[in-house]
Amino acid sequence: MVFAVRDGEVEGSPRYAMHENILDFSGFLSGLTTFRSHLEVLKRVQIIFSSAGIRQNRISLLAPVASVPIAVRYQDNGDDLVTRGGGVTEAIKEASIAGSGHYIRTLFAMLLTSTCMSRPYFVWQQTWEYLSNGILFKQHVILNAPGLLLNDDQVKNLTLLEIEKVLQRNSSTLHNFPTMPYPDIDSVSCSNNPLINDELAYDKTSLKTEFDNMDAHENDGNGVASETLPPPPPVPEDVVPEQAPEPVKKKVMRVPMARRGLATKGQKVPLLTNHFKVNVSNVDGHFFHYSVALFYEDGRPVDGKGVGRKVLDRVHETYDSELAGKEFAYDGEKSLFTVGALPRNKLEFTVVLEDVTSNRNNGNASPENEDRKRMRRQYQSKTFKVELSFAAKIPMQSIAQALRGQESENSQEALRVLDIILRQHAAKQGCLLVRQSFFHNDVKNFADVGGGVLGCRGFHSSFRTSQGGLSLNIDVSTTMIIQPGPVVDFLINNQNVKDPYSIDWAKAKRTLKNLRVKTSPTNTEYKITGLSEKPCNAQMFSLRQKSKDENGEPESSEVTVYDYFVNTRKIDLRYSGDLPCINVGRPKRPTYIPIELCSLVSLQRYTKSLTNLQRASLVEKSRQKPQERMRVLTDALKINNYDSEPLLRSCGVSISNNFTQVDGRVLQAPKLKAGNGEDFFARNGRWNFNNKKFVEPTKIDKWAVANFSARCDIRNLVKDLIKCGGMKGIKIDEPFDVFEESPQNRRAPPVVRVEKMFDFIQSKLPGAPQFLLCLLPERKNSDLYGPWKKKCLADFGIVTQCIAPMRVNDQYLTNVLLKINAKLGGLNSMLAVEHTPSIPVVSKAPTIILGMDVSHGSPGQSDIPSIAAVVSSRHWPLISRYRASVRTQSPKVEMIDSLFKKVSDSQDDGIMRELLLDFYMSSGKRKPDQIIIFRDGVSESQFNQVLNIELDQIIEACKLLDDKWSPKFLVIIAQKNHHTKFFQPGSPDNVPPGTVIDNKVCHPRNNDFYMCAHAGMIGTTRPTHYHVLYDEIGFSADDLQELVHSLSYVYQRSTTAISIVAPICYAHLAATQIGQFMKFEDHSETSSSHGGTGVTSAGAVPVPQLPKLQENVCNSMFFC
Repeated sequence: MVFAVRDGEVEGSPRYAMHENILDFSGFLSGLTTFRSHLEVLKRVQIIFSSAGIRQNRISLLAPVASVPIAVRYQDNGDDLVTRGGGVTEAIKEASIAGSGHYIRTLFAMLLTSTCMSRPYFVWQQTWEYLSNGILFKQHVILNAPGLLLNDDQVKNLTLLEIEKVLQRNSSTLHNFPTMPYPDIDSVSCSNNPLINDELAYDKTSLKTEFDNMDAHENDGNGVASETLPPPPPVPEDVVPEQAPEPVKKKVMRVPMARRGLATKGQKVPLLTNHFKVNVSNVDGHFFHYSVALFYEDGRPVDGKGVGRKVLDRVHETYDSELAGKEFAYDGEKSLFTVGALPRNKLEFTVVLEDVTSNRNNGNASPENEDRKRMRRQYQSKTFKVELSFAAKIPMQSIAQALRGQESENSQEALRVLDIILRQHAAKQGCLLVRQSFFHNDVKNFADVGGGVLGCRGFHSSFRTSQGGLSLNIDVSTTMIIQPGPVVDFLINNQNVKDPYSIDWAKAKRTLKNLRVKTSPTNTEYKITGLSEKPCNAQMFSLRQKSKDENGEPESSEVTVYDYFVNTRKIDLRYSGDLPCINVGRPKRPTYIPIELCSLVSLQRYTKSLTNLQRASLVEKSRQKPQERMRVLTDALKINNYDSEPLLRSCGVSISNNFTQVDGRVLQAPKLKAGNGEDFFARNGRWNFNNKKFVEPTKIDKWAVANFSARCDIRNLVKDLIKCGGMKGIKIDEPFDVFEESPQNRRAPPVVRVEKMFDFIQSKLPGAPQFLLCLLPERKNSDLYGPWKKKCLADFGIVTQCIAPMRVNDQYLTNVLLKINAKLGGLNSMLAVEHTPSIPVVSKAPTIILGMDVSHGSPGQSDIPSIAAVVSSRHWPLISRYRASVRTQSPKVEMIDSLFKKVSDSQDDGIMRELLLDFYMSSGKRKPDQIIIFRDGVSESQFNQVLNIELDQIIEACKLLDDKWSPKFLVIIAQKNHHTKFFQPGSPDNVPPGTVIDNKVCHPRNNDFYMCAHAGMIGTTRPTHYHVLYDEIGFSADDLQELVHSLSYVYQRSTTAISIVAPICYAHLAATQIGQFMKFEDHSETSSSHGGTGVTSAGAVPVPQLPKLQENVCNSMFFC
C-alpha cells in the first residue's frame, strides 16, 4: 500500500486526520501513529485475503484527500467471499482492530470499487457498526455537544455520507452500486442543527463557484492579483520532478438491458405453462439470517455434510422455548433463516444425537469391530455445540420490488430463503437434494440405463419472479444414481462381466471409493475407503482374545477375515472367500468386511459422464408426452403439500393449483431456396430434398474409402452414394480405392490402428485426396473417431466423413451427403431472404454473427481442459455459412479467455482477430458494422461477466485491428438448461414449431423470451430461453425474434428446424469434435510439437494447446 506524505506526516495518521477536521481518534489504537502501523493493518487484511483465495490483481483507489493511489494485492477465485463466511466481511472486521473508522471506511470504498464484493449490501449490513467508528465522536467535536445521541439510522446515514465523500474524491459515487443505500440528508439532521446540515449539504461545485467569485474580486481586473504572493521555496538542484500519473477513467459496468416492448407478429395461441401463481400476504415482515457454526464436544468444527440437519432438528426439538417457538429454514451448511427475530443476536446450544453415522472409524483392525460394546460406547451418541449468530435482516418487501423490476441483493436473498424452505421441506421427506431438484427413494421412480446406473425421476421446484408476479416453477427432473443393493451385483453390471471372478478389482476400487454401504446383519452404515489387497480367505488381522498373557495384557491371534466371520460370527459366506474385502476403516488401520455382506445404500449420485448408449437409454425411458407430464406435475404439487409447510404459512405464501395461462404466438416458417432457384416450404418444421438439388452442390473427384472392419456391403454403399449424390446435384467420381484394415491390426490401440491405415493409404494413393470416407465398426463410442479426425484435419488437412452404416437407404444417404457437401464448401439450402437479400437489419449493413460455447470435461475430471469454440458467419449477406476457431482453457472455466490475446502492440493471437479477418476477406473486404453474438451455456449469475469480460475482449480485438472502427453489438444468451415448459390446453400434441412467448413468465424487467422453433416429435418440447443483454444495433422485438427463428432453419446437417440457433449448435459441435483430440493426445507431446503449453490467467495450471488445423480445412465447416 502506498501512503501519501504531506509536510512530513502520513495521510491517514491521527495527526494528519486532524488537518482534515476528522478528529477520529476513537478508532485508532495507540500504535497507529506511524507509517509502520498502516503496513501492519494492511498485512492483517492481506492475510485474510490470501486465506480467502483472492486472485492476484492490483486494485487502486485514490487516497482520501490527495490523488495518491492506495493499492492492495489480492487473490480472487470468483467465489462469493461473503457466503463462504470469511473474505471481505472478516477483512473489514479484522482491519478495524488496528485501524480508525476513517481508515476502515476508506478500505470499504476501495473494496467497493474493486469489484471483489459480489454482494456489497450484504457486507454493509454486517459491518456498518465497524464502519461507523468515530462518527459519533466527530459530531461531538463539530457541535461541541459531548452529550449528543444519534439513533442507528442517523449513524448509518452519516457513515454512508463519509463513504460517499471518499468515493466522490475519486470520481465515483454510491449511485454506481445499485444495491447500496444512499445517504438521506433529511434523516440524519439532528434537530435541524445548522452545523450538521452544513456538513451534510457540503457541495464542492458551489464552493468552487464561491472561491472563483472571491478570486475575481481580489484581482485588478486584468487577471493580476492585487497583492503579490510570496515566492515559492527554492527547489534543490538534485530533485528530479516526477510526472503525475494520468487519472484513470472509471469503466462503466454494463448491465442487462430492459425490455423495450413486446412483439406482435405471428398467429396468437393460448398456452399453459408449469408455473403456479404465488401470493405473498406478509410483505411487511422480515427474514432474519443467522450464521451457523457446529462443533464437536472437544471444540473441533464439524466438517461432515448431512449431520448438520440432524443437529439443527434436535436443537429445534430441545430448545423450542429458547427459540421463542420459531420455525426456521436451514440450508444444511452455514445459514439459517427465521421469519422475525430470535430472542437474542447470539445463541449457543448443546445437543446429543443418538446413532450418529460417523465418517470416522475407531481404527480397530478387527472386522466390523468385533467388540460391539466398544463401538456403541464410542459412537452410539455424540455431543454437538451449536452457535447461531445474527448476520442480516432481509425485508420481504424486496420480493414485491423485484416483481416491479427493481431487483436488489435483498430480493435475491429473499427468494433464496423461499427456495431453502422448499429444500428443507423435501429433506424432511428423506429426499436426495440436488440443488432445487428433489428425489424420493421409490423404486417406481428408477429406470435402469445400464452399467449399474439408474435414472432417478424426481421434481425441480423453485420460486421465480416474472411479469405475472411471483410463481412456483415445478418440473420433472432426472438424476443418475448408483444401483442400490449387493455390491457384487453393481460391479458385475458396471463392468459388464458374467460373474464376480471376472471383475477388474483395480477399476472396482476406484468406482467404489467413498460410496456408502450397509452391512449385514448389523445394518450399520459405513463409507468405503478401499479394498483389501488379498482375498477374504487370505487377508489376516489381529483378533483380541478374552484371555490375558502373563503381563495381564489381552492376548491376540492372527486369523483371516473369512475364518473370523464363518467360525467366530457363525455367518455363512457363499462366494466371498476368493474376493477382496471391503475396507471401511482408515488406510493405515483398516476394518475389513466380506463383500457379500455389503449392500450399497440407495440414492447415491452417479457423477461420472454417461456413455452414448446410457444417454440414449435414459432419453428413451425418461421422456413423457405433454399430457402425461402435466398430470405428473399436478400430482407432484399435491404430494408436496406446500400449504402445510409452517414457514411458508408464516410468510403468508399461498400457491395456486392451476397452470399459468400465457399468450403465445406462432411465427410463420421462413421460405427456403433449393437448387435451380426452386422454393420450398417447411411443414411442421420439416422439409425434404425429394426431387430437389442442393442450392450449391460440390464436385468430388479425388477420394477414397477407409474401412475399419465395418460389416457392410461397401461396393453397393459406394454405388448408392454416387447415385444419390447425382440426384442432389453432387458429381461424385469413382473412389480411388477402398482400403480395408488388416485383421492383425484390429486389437491394436486406436492411435496405432489409425497410423497403420494412413501408412497404407499413403503407400497406394498418388497424392493427397480431396475427401476420405471412413467406415467405423461401432455407431457409438468408437475409440477410432478422435485419432482419425486429428490425423485428417490437423496432420494432413483432409476433409473426412465418418459413418457406421447399419440401415442404408435414401434418407440415410441424403443425411450423409448433407454433411459432406457442407464440409467441402457447398450449401444445401438457404433462406429466401438471404438470396434476395432482404433480412431485416442484417442485410442493410455488413453483419457478422457469432456463436460461442465452452465444452467442459466430464464431471469429476477436474484436470481435463475446457474447450472454447466460436463460430462466425462468412460471405455476408449470407447467414448460412460459418467457420470455427477453437482453443483450450483452464478446466471448468466458463468465461472464454482467448477472444483477445495481445502479444505485442500490433499483434493479437486471439480468436476474434482470426474470425474478423476471415469475414473481411470472404465478404468483399468489408469490416462488419454490426456484430451479433449468441452465447450458450452461461447462467444468470454470469450475465455481467459476458457483458464486461467477453464483450470487452471482442471490442479490444476490433480496436487493435483499427482503432477508428466502432461496430455496434447485440449480445444474446441462449439457455436450454431451465425448467419452463409450455402446453396446448386440451391437446396431446406439443406446441407448434415457431411458438414464441414473451409475456407472463418472462423477466419483470429484462429483455427475454422463450422460443420453440422445432417440432417436438418425442416427449415434451423444451423451449430455448433467449436473454437479450445488450443491443446497440436497435432491433425491434419482432425483427429480433424473426432473426432468431430464421437462424434455426439454416442448420446444414438436417432438414428440420432445430431447437436453438445454428451458430450455437455449430460452436457446440466444433468444441466437441476438437475435444476428441484431447482424449488421445499425450499432453507433453502436444506441448512440444505445437508451441508449448498455455498458462491460465491465474498463472497456475498449464493448459495443453490444441493441434492447429491445416489451412485448407480451418476455413471449412469441418464440424458439420
